[in-house]
Parts: sequence; structure tokens; C-alpha cells
Amino acid sequence: MTIKITGTGSFIPESIERNEDFHEHRFLNTDGSKIDYPNEVIVEKFKAITGIVERRYADNQLTASDLGFLAAQKAIDDANIDMETIDYIICAHNFGDVKHDTVQSDILPCLASRIKHRLRIKNPKCVAYDILFGCPGWVEGVIQAQAYIKAGMAKRCLVIGCETLSRVVDKHDRDSMIYSDGAGASIVEAIDGEDGILAHETATFTYDEAYYLFFGKSNNKDISSDTRYIKMHGRKIYEFALTNVAQAMKDCLDKSGIDISEVKKVLIHQANEKMDEAIIKRFYRLYKAKAPEDIMPMSIHKLGNSSVATVPTLFDLIRNNKLDNHEINKGDVIIFASVGAGMHINAIVYRY
Repeated sequence: MTIKITGTGSFIPESIERNEDFHEHRFLNTDGSKIDYPNEVIVEKFKAITGIVERRYADNQLTASDLGFLAAQKAIDDANIDMETIDYIICAHNFGDVKHDTVQSDILPCLASRIKHRLRIKNPKCVAYDILFGCPGWVEGVIQAQAYIKAGMAKRCLVIGCETLSRVVDKHDRDSMIYSDGAGASIVEAIDGEDGILAHETATFTYDEAYYLFFGKSNNKDISSDTRYIKMHGRKIYEFALTNVAQAMKDCLDKSGIDISEVKKVLIHQANEKMDEAIIKRFYRLYKAKAPEDIMPMSIHKLGNSSVATVPTLFDLIRNNKLDNHEINKGDVIIFASVGAGMHINAIVYRY
């Protein structure tokens, strides 16, 4: 028996927000003062660092759970299963359902229950719950799913990552250009064979790192101080991720018994192109090796950073031949890896 992802699905919103759309924004420093150079320069520097050219925003009538439902439907269809046989629905997100043009997060009931309701699953023994685990939420959900299956508590799980970050960003903060909306989902189940999840690794760093990502006030001091937005200490996150994500990936690979030369793809959270490139270089350097040119597929250029949705969406795009110059073939070893608010990091070594 092996524990494997047998179906995937993703939902990518149709609305495109391009870099040039930010030329008219009023960006401010954290103290509320005006930034000394024009928006065209701000946007160009942003692109050089993150690699982002455009990102996707959800249509006004859709919420995060709507996106999760649409991705989940595709994953169920792809796996060709009876959804009444799903034992757990695990939904990773960070901010719940935030309706367009509001500032209130709605997580009652939880998003997993909302998605189960939308799927019209009748079975009460299909347990639906959410996890708040920052950007690594979907990867952690897969790890939890395989734990349930290994323990004999489940045979089949649906793991979803969905987010509408465009509704919790401070439009006066340059970092707001990173974030986007989307959803990815997967069916994880026990099947005969030797492929699937080979090893996993998770860690939480909080001693100094807990608030590298946080909810904070707008840079615009005219906006109510009671309203909070997603904020980050970008340099600290970069330095943290460079060392700790690479090490977690190595620990996971070592645990799997797979040689670094066998790894065909690393599907890493789409947070920042320069940071991801640096993590991959550091990871291979730990083995005194050089990273292959095509080892790291990227979707951030067109899709931005949709948090928990980036890794499952990237996996789904590659499986369905929708990402140029990248493919995964049967028997290929891949690594899923992520880092995010908490500060959490995790990795999975997986044979396709």
C-alpha cells in the first residue's frame, strides 16, 4: 500500500491585475510619509525582485470557499471517485471568507464545512475542518491526510488550499502587489503500489520569528487604526527561508533515502522568485551539487502569490501540461516545499 495524490484540481480567477495597474496607486512608507520616487520605479523594482508581472483577483461575487469548491470539484472528477467515500475534507486558508468590499473575515461555519455543503456530500462521517498554517497549509494538509490513512482512520481525503488575499491587503503598502487569489485541491488516498509520499518534514519557528508575517495597520494614517491588513518583514523572511527551508528539504530527502540526483522537480511555494531561486541554490549546495536548470517550475510571474493555493495549483498545472517546458512522468521524484506565517516550514518527498 502507498499513499498517493490521485486527483488534482485548481481554480485560477479570470480577472488579471497587471503591474501597470499599480501606477496610479498611492504607496506610502510605514510611517505614512510619501515614497520619494515614482510608482513606475517602485513597480519595476518590485518586478525585478519578485518576478511578478501580473496576478489574479477573484470576481466580486466569489469568496475563498467558492474558489475552494470549484477546485475541489475538479480534483474529485480527476480522481474519478464517489465523493461520498471521502473520509476527511481538510481546507487550508488564512483569512476565511472575506466578501468583496468588506473588511470582515467569516469563518463560521468553517470553510471545509461550506465546501462539503456545496459539494452536496451527505455522509456525516466525512469530517470537514480547516487548518490555519500560513502558506504551507496545503502541504501540511496532505501530511495530515497521509497520517490519518496510515493510522487506519481514513482511506481517502480531500485537501484544499484557497485564499482571496486581494481583500486583506493594504493598497498603500508596496508589498500588496505580491498577493493574489486562487485555489488548489487534491485527493489523497491509499492505493496499491510503491509510489506516493516517501517522507515528510515540518517545523515551526516562533522564538524570534513568530511575527515575521502579521496583521497590522495601514500605511495610510487616515484609515481607521481598527482595520488590519496582511503585513510582513520581507528581509527577515528572506533570510529565514534561505537557511531553514533548504535544511528542511534536505532533512526530508535524507529521510526518504532518495539521492539528490533522482529529484526531477521541486515545487516550492510561489512567494518571491529571487527568494525561491536562492533556496534552491542553497538546497543543492548542501549536497555539494548544482541545481539543474529546469528543476524549479514557477507560476508566480503570471499568478502572483496566492498563499496556500500556490503549490497545489502549480502541481495541477504541470500534471495537465499547462506549464510550458515542464512535465512530470511516472516514477519521477518531486519535492513539495513551503514557508509562511507562523513561521512554519514543511516539505514532502513524493514519487509520482
